[in-house]
This record gives sequence, structure tokens and C-alpha cells, in this order.
Amino acid sequence: MIITYLGLEAFKIQFGDTVIAFNPIAKESKHKGARFGADIALVSLNDKDFNGVENVTHGERAPFVISGPGEYEIKGIFIKGFKGESRYGLEAGSKDSRINTIYNVSLEGMNLCFLGALDSKDLPAETKEALDDIDILFVPVGGGVLSPAAAYELSVKLEPRLIIPMHYGGVGDKALKVFLKEAGEEETKPVDKLTLKKKDLEGKEGEVVVLLAQ
Repeated sequence: MIITYLGLEAFKIQFGDTVIAFNPIAKESKHKGARFGADIALVSLNDKDFNGVENVTHGERAPFVISGPGEYEIKGIFIKGFKGESRYGLEAGSKDSRINTIYNVSLEGMNLCFLGALDSKDLPAETKEALDDIDILFVPVGGGVLSPAAAYELSVKLEPRLIIPMHYGGVGDKALKVFLKEAGEEETKPVDKLTLKKKDLEGKEGEVVVLLAQ
């Protein structure tokens, strides 16, 4: 499995000939999006910063789009979506909230948990229980979502083997620095891409990997 970070909450995950896109950035967003063909596109929040399905429709590849809670199986990949909340993009102090889907993806013997634009560290008990045995956790650490401290607190509760922070403004970003300090990982060296097999996760407990946005 090869994991590539494309900025904000956008990721490209490739294994064999199959490509999964997490929260691709739309053309209308002020953030720069990447173009590539995906077989599956997962959208956590219906917002231009995360729902750029058109950018992962390329050539002969038109992705199967999942944009809400439920259970899915595509190409032997098992996906579960859990309903969460987010106030991303709403005015400060707003009492409204938006549906943010938390995804659990099982492939190649590994469980990936993608929190999307989650803005509360308090998950319903049934959701937390369903997110058991996480290999890789994608957690937002700033920018109108979880605060760095709350992001780390939730990460510890979920007990993943690897933690990949997202939704920050670059390697020198204050939110990322605070998150790494909370995790005791200030010396973590960013990498361009993450290539993993199941055996690579053996013995890991909450190790943080910082990916450079491509």
C-alpha cells in the first residue's frame, strides 16, 4: 500500500491496480487539488474542500463515490461509514452542525480509520467500539476541526498503530507542531510517501508519521 498526502484532508491510497481517494479537493476550493483517476472516492463532508469527485475522475476511471454513513463492499474492500458532526465552514458560534462521516476501511489485512473534518473528541460509545483494532488513523489537527490537543487525546483513545495528522498548513504549521509536542514526537522527520505492508505495523503503538503534501 502506498499512501500519498495531497494537502488539507486529501489522500491517494494505492495498492496493486486499485486507487482510493479520501476527501479530494474540488476545483471551487481555494486550496489546490490534485487530478488522478480513482476507483473509489470517500467524501466525509459535503464541502468544496473535500468533495472534489471530478478531480479523481480521469481517463477511464470514474470512482464509486461514498459520501455518507453505511456499509459498503467494493472490489473486496470493506468500508463502514459512521455518522459524526462537524461545524467546519460554519460561522463562529453557530449552533448548527453538518454531517461528517467517519470511515473505516479494511483492505490488505489492515484497518484504516479516516476521521474527516471531525471537530469533537467525544465519539458515541458505539462508534468508538466499532472502530476497534485500528492500524492507521488519519486525524485532523487544526484549521476549524479538532484542536491539536483534542486530536491527540482522541488518537490515544482509539489506540492505532500509526497516526497520520492532516488538515494543517504545512510542515512548519503551528497546529502540527503542537500536535507533535503533545505526542512527544517533535523530532519526527516528514516523508514524501508512506509504503506499508501489514508486517510493517507489528509492534507499533501510536507512532506518528508526517507526510509532505505533494
